[in-house]
Order: sequence, then C-alpha cells, then structure tokens
Amino acid sequence: MPVLFFAGPVKRARLSMVSPHSGTTRPPARAPYIGRFAPSPTGPLHLGSLLTALASFLDAKSHNGLWLVRMEDLDPPREAEGAASGILETLQHYGLQWDGDVWFQSQRHPIYQNAVDQLLKAQKAYFCRCSRTQIQAASGSSRYPGTCRGTLRPPDTPCAVRLEVEDSPVQFDDILQGHQQCNLHQNQGDFVIKRKDGLFAYHLAVALDDAAQGISHIVRGSDLLESSFCHIHLQHTLGLPTPLYAHLPVIVNEQGQKLSKQTYAEPIARSNPVPLLHQCLTLLGQQPPAALKTKSKESILQWGIEHWQLHNVPHTRALHPGTS
Repeated sequence: MPVLFFAGPVKRARLSMVSPHSGTTRPPARAPYIGRFAPSPTGPLHLGSLLTALASFLDAKSHNGLWLVRMEDLDPPREAEGAASGILETLQHYGLQWDGDVWFQSQRHPIYQNAVDQLLKAQKAYFCRCSRTQIQAASGSSRYPGTCRGTLRPPDTPCAVRLEVEDSPVQFDDILQGHQQCNLHQNQGDFVIKRKDGLFAYHLAVALDDAAQGISHIVRGSDLLESSFCHIHLQHTLGLPTPLYAHLPVIVNEQGQKLSKQTYAEPIARSNPVPLLHQCLTLLGQQPPAALKTKSKESILQWGIEHWQLHNVPHTRALHPGTS
C-alpha cells in the first residue's frame, strides 16, 4: 500500500524581477497541461539548457497549458552566486516567460522532512551509515546491498536515509525514447532520500514538487531518464500521480560529453536571441523557415508554438550542435 502524502501547498518564493504577468501563486486546477523547467543554479544557462527550456515551453504553450519554473537549489556547495537570478533574466531575454511564481526547493525543506518522517514511520525507509567504500567492498560495485535495512532508529554517527525498492521492474512509456524498464533493486539498490550531511536528495524533492505543482508533462534532457525510475517509484510509494515523460536528446560537445559547467560549456549570450532560438528549433527537428532569422523573438516563438510537433524531435539520446 502506498504511503498517502499531500505535497503542498506551501509558500512560494519571489524574486525582485518576477514578471508582472506572473498571475496567482497557485496554478488553476482546471489547466489540462502543466509543464515545468527546473534548472539547478550551478552556473549560467548554456545551449543545452536553452534547448530544454525552449522545448518544454513550446510543448506547454502549444497545448494552451501552463509553463512553470522551479529552481532546484538543493545543494548549496555546488551553487554559483547570482546564478538563479541570472538564469531567470536569461529566460526572459529569450522570451521564455513562465506562469506563476518561481519555486525554490531551498524553501521547501519542511515538506521534504515530513515525507521522510512518514516513510520512516511506514517502514518504507530506514537509516543508513554506510560509506561508499563500504558499499563497494560489500557489493563489488556502487549498488547498495541493503546492509542497514530495518534500521529505524538513527545511529549515533552521521547517517543517510534510504528508500526501500522492490525486486521488480519499474516501467513507463517515454514519448520520445519509447518503452523504458529498470529493476532498481538489481540495478542500484535502495537509494538515498536524505543525505548524511542533512541535505535532501534530488529524487525526493522532484517527486514531491512535481505533485505539489500539479505537473502533468515533463519535457527534459535524456541525461535524467534513469532518474525517472526513482521518481516513479517514489510517486507510487507516496501515492502521488505520475506525469507523462518526454526525454529530449542532450547536446554534446566534440568529445561526446553533455554540455555542462563541468565540461566548460559556454554561457549563452544575451545579445540578439533570434539566431539561437532558430538554431534550437532546428536541432529539435521543427524545420523553422530561414525567413524567421530576420524576425523578432516574439515572432519566432509564436511560430514555434503554432508549429510545434514533439514527435518531430529526434528520438535519440544525444545531439551535436552541428546537427541540422
């Protein structure tokens, strides 16, 4: 039986530059489509993140839906000062205006702790003090072998909290990548929902926030496809709805590495946004006419909304910027 859990509502954070068109603090329940873009503020937006933002924006707006922005600021040591406001300013510069107020995960810790407490009480989760070295020695890999299962009282030393997984497949149909299946027990074992350092895990926060915001469709990069199995398992365990997923190909550099801060991806410029918007539409398989390169960003986005076809996006895991 699932642990029934209500993931909201909570107060949402505001930035000084939130759009005057942001509307109410809670999306209307009647909206048939609610999508989201959820960057981590570890640095400025690059071409790959713009591609994801544009695809999720166009998919939402082509369905007359809402497009929300959520800042996944769960890991302060990895965050760059000013990155959150910079990301939002860049989205606005490229015409990607969100609906409602921006959510910050750093302000939702009580919600996450409540879920952890409920899972511990229901004996769906347990305390774990194993180190990576101990896990490697016990299983010969990074797969957690269940050493601390059944530990329902916190030990005296720093410990994490892990969620139990079953020895059965988690599966879903991805709109772009097709049928997906994974046995979490065999693949990675029970996974962490709260870290030893007291920070909440990405998987837990995402599952709770998607439910609290009423997210119906998730359009994001294929680098997060494997995470979906953990999210869906959490959704089932907590009695939360499962959105529809579409995992886009990620842009890679000449070495085949995903564009990121770690691979020194260049920030996108805040100059004329039209050329990059046109390039992203092309990479996404939408075949925008060349004449759009001379138009305004509003014109190219309107064309994108009117002509958007998600199924025309390449059904691959990766794209090179030179791909046409």
